[in-house]
Amino acid sequence: MPKAKTHSGLKKRIKITGTGKIKRGHAYTGHLKTNKSHKQNKNLSKAALVHNTDEKRIKTLIANMK
Repeated sequence: MPKAKTHSGLKKRIKITGTGKIKRGHAYTGHLKTNKSHKQNKNLSKAALVHNTDEKRIKTLIANMK
C-alpha cells in the first residue's frame, strides 16, 4: 500500500491546535464585504474550529501534517 499524501490544498487552510483540534477560517470573506454588516465581517474574520463530526474525515487528508 502506498504512503498517504497530505492534501496540499487543505494544509494551506487549516492549523492544528496544541490539543489536536483543527482550526479553520470562515467562508464568505473573499469579496463583497460592503454588503455585510460590521458585526458579520468582524465575526467572519475570527478563526473557528472544525466540527467534531468532520474531524475524522479531515485528519485522513492531513495524515502526515504536523
